[in-house]
Amino acid sequence: MLILGLNKTTLLDYPGELAATIFLGGCNFRCPYCHNRDLVISPSSLPPYSLEEILAFLSKRRGILGNVCISGGEPTLNPDLPEFLGKIKTLGYSIKLDTNGSNPDMLKLLIDERLINYCAMDIKNSPEKYLPTVGLDSSPEGADADSGSDTLMSNIKRSADILLSNTDSSFLYEFRTTIVKELHDKNDIRVISKWLSGARAYFLQSYEENENVIQKGFHSYDEETLRSFAAICREYIPNTYLRGI
Repeated sequence: MLILGLNKTTLLDYPGELAATIFLGGCNFRCPYCHNRDLVISPSSLPPYSLEEILAFLSKRRGILGNVCISGGEPTLNPDLPEFLGKIKTLGYSIKLDTNGSNPDMLKLLIDERLINYCAMDIKNSPEKYLPTVGLDSSPEGADADSGSDTLMSNIKRSADILLSNTDSSFLYEFRTTIVKELHDKNDIRVISKWLSGARAYFLQSYEENENVIQKGFHSYDEETLRSFAAICREYIPNTYLRGI
């Protein structure tokens, strides 16, 4: 478990709740517009927190904080994630997981074992544009590349189905897409919203460039366009909202 960041207090990461956010290092995607470059590209360059430090902090904040967000990087790459979340649970916290959905088996385990209360799954793009959007389109063309794409999308769709089929009203989830002008168009938005039809909540997040992105030069859409995208989504997902505008 490579713990590389701790935001001790946030009102943004756990919707409607005061929370702390823990950032885990490493990711299997290379989304060029990602804001956590060092966590993804060079996690070993960052000073780690020990498990003892994190648990001591959370123990002291009981009664002040009630929620913890686990983000990354991609948290589900860590095989010891269930044990880590179990330790946080024993302190009485509700836990939100941020995930790219590439590890459906881990996601299902965490839900089945009630180790998370909330899941936010990133939907990067329409299926046919997933690989370039997540920075994995540099593989040689041919059968191996096609197989990799099929496996990735199979896992992503399995994770989405796990959330879409969940009927436990006490378990919260959302899907979210960061909208980038160079990567997403109106057709992509319609394809995604049809795919996720009936989801409990879907958020369109406006891209914002900063110094920590993996690749600079991307742009956001104007507010009017983003609102038109949200209107398309609401044909299939009534609970569609905008973030970051």
